[in-house]
Amino acid sequence: MGRAFEFRKARKMKRWSAMSKAFTRIGKDIVMAVKEGGPDPDSNSRLRAVIQNAKSVNMPKDNVERAIKKASEKGQGDYKEVIFEGYAPHGIAILVETATDNNTRTVANVRACFSKCDGSMGTSGSVVFMFDHTCNFRIPAEGLDPEELELEFIDFGAEEVFADDDGILIYAPFESFGAIQAELESRTIEILSSGFERIPQITKELTQEQQADVDKLLEKLDDDDDVQNVYHTMQE
Repeated sequence: MGRAFEFRKARKMKRWSAMSKAFTRIGKDIVMAVKEGGPDPDSNSRLRAVIQNAKSVNMPKDNVERAIKKASEKGQGDYKEVIFEGYAPHGIAILVETATDNNTRTVANVRACFSKCDGSMGTSGSVVFMFDHTCNFRIPAEGLDPEELELEFIDFGAEEVFADDDGILIYAPFESFGAIQAELESRTIEILSSGFERIPQITKELTQEQQADVDKLLEKLDDDDDVQNVYHTMQE
């Protein structure tokens, strides 16, 4: 098993840890998906993926339908995906993905997080190259063999396929998302959840005290309502 497995194992207990935060993030994802491809999930592959993720965190169906309806209204503002880059203490690279309807506010908040935790904001492109942008799919394991599946999906861009306690995970480069989603759907294989992650190419080991310094910044960033995901190069 490779980097994707180790990355997933380290983050498993942290991601979507707070239910309210998960619903807020998915709500923004719904708005962006509807604005991009319309409110019909049958013709909007991005919206289908977001609805799958909503189910995976037990977001009520009524909540999802209300979010889609609200996103379709003319008065609903749009969210823009904005990436921020910087460094935490002890030379740890930080990549922050946000979804914002007010970039001025988001810039100020993210900058304040770095400043208060002895970090520093970087310029665009300063750390993004240290992370591989990947997509992932979780499917049920019943009746499927991960090794056979990996061989079959190599042609669609899959780089790593492995099983864990919750099913089978498929990892691939970011640009392979559409091809893999389409192939899974054509085979009527249920997609439990899907998404995108940035896996650090190299990680740095820190002492327990140094990790605490970095965790302080990570927690402060994650608490911000505009922040969708935070990635770093600290070894966990």
